[in-house]
Amino acid sequence: MNYKLVFNVLGKIMVLEAILLCIPLILSLSYGENIYLAYVIPIVCLLAVGIPSFIFKPKDASIYAREGFVSVSFAWLIMSLAGALPFVIGKAIPNYIDALFETVSGFTTTGASVLSDIESLPKSILFWRSFTHWIGGMGVLVFVLAILPDDNAGSMHVFRAESTGPTVGKLVSKMRVTARILYAIYIVMTMVEVVCLLCGKMSVFDSFVTAFATAGTGGFSVKNSSIAAYNSVYIEMVIAVFMMLFGVSFNIYYLIIIGNFAKAFKSEELRVYIGIMLTATMLIAVNILRVYGNFGQAVRYSFFQVSSVMTSTGFITADYEKWPALSQAIIMFLMVVGACAGSTGGGIKVARLVILCKSGVGGVRKLVKPRTIVATKFEGETLSDDTINNVRLFFVFFVGLLITSTLLVSIDGHGTFLANFSASLTCINNIGPGFDQVGPTGNFGGYSAFSKLIFCFDMLAGRLEIFPIITLFSSATWRKH
Repeated sequence: MNYKLVFNVLGKIMVLEAILLCIPLILSLSYGENIYLAYVIPIVCLLAVGIPSFIFKPKDASIYAREGFVSVSFAWLIMSLAGALPFVIGKAIPNYIDALFETVSGFTTTGASVLSDIESLPKSILFWRSFTHWIGGMGVLVFVLAILPDDNAGSMHVFRAESTGPTVGKLVSKMRVTARILYAIYIVMTMVEVVCLLCGKMSVFDSFVTAFATAGTGGFSVKNSSIAAYNSVYIEMVIAVFMMLFGVSFNIYYLIIIGNFAKAFKSEELRVYIGIMLTATMLIAVNILRVYGNFGQAVRYSFFQVSSVMTSTGFITADYEKWPALSQAIIMFLMVVGACAGSTGGGIKVARLVILCKSGVGGVRKLVKPRTIVATKFEGETLSDDTINNVRLFFVFFVGLLITSTLLVSIDGHGTFLANFSASLTCINNIGPGFDQVGPTGNFGGYSAFSKLIFCFDMLAGRLEIFPIITLFSSATWRKH
């Protein structure tokens, strides 16, 4: 393990977070909020620790898989630990564990909250709360790769550790240019949504924070009743469409930009993603028709919630716990599936679901005809055994983490089994709302500090797709080269 290199990377992260905290600081001063110390103190602390680590570069700057996984894991932890300070110092969330939960939920784009009266918070705090979604959506270290001039040959390990999906590749030959392309697409799409929301007569402040939450597929709203508070079909449809778009792999958008439309629209994962979303929308719309009495209204609420849950955003316009059992079952299924690999969405990803199904069918064929050579193909390419095994291993760890978390938080005696199970599921899949006490009208405030820390671990593990976090518990990770 190259410790000096890891400290250097973490120093860059701390300096970056200090710079990002200057934005809510400026907003706080412009709005006349007397909580500027809530940002000044974390900024000073981050710079005091980060600058020395940033300045003194290690002699060996080679990044290997171990350094990539460790750097990414600790970067997200440090961002969360420091990012919680404005909530505590500004007295928006006086309890540090609660503030940490809210911050981890923000950076991991989960959207789970301990707050019940969101609208009473200062605007700069609300901005920082939603801005964490936008920062975490594409990945903080991907941003570092995009803005720094050096293009370390080992940057791919960092990119792979922070990106989502069973396989990760460059868009172009240089990792730095790939990161810049991804962030350019991310920024443009965010700004387009801001403009669309402004056209719907949403305020400038609300448009930006809502776009941040949508782009990162996070789900923090500045309204107590989430997007339902606006009571606007136009605003709901704009957000629903953009949630769906941000759930698509950014590689698809790059292919469209360079004019390779054929390859973009032939994407197997994209077709399955859209197919699942449209099928779920129509099934739920038909199922809830008797609840709303109007098919147009049923489609409106169905499409929004399907788009919100499948992309792991977590915005709410309707209490789906009042829907029939079939609709609730579909919602829970979508929580597991998630969005596309390479998007800002959570879940196990459509790509993994397709690979699991195909490898399962191939396994059955192999049982029937042992001598048959079965090749699992995805996106027109034959997958290696390593890729298939990694997908299966991910699913095993996913199920194991879900069961363990449910058991641990059940020690509290706070919620029902459904609440504890769905809370663990939504935290691991970075969705936000679950069922029962943590449903659309509830929150995570009633859980103990112990359970909230478990959920924090779940959210971080889910956002980093388990493996980078798991490697921290391996002795082989910490040995010197």
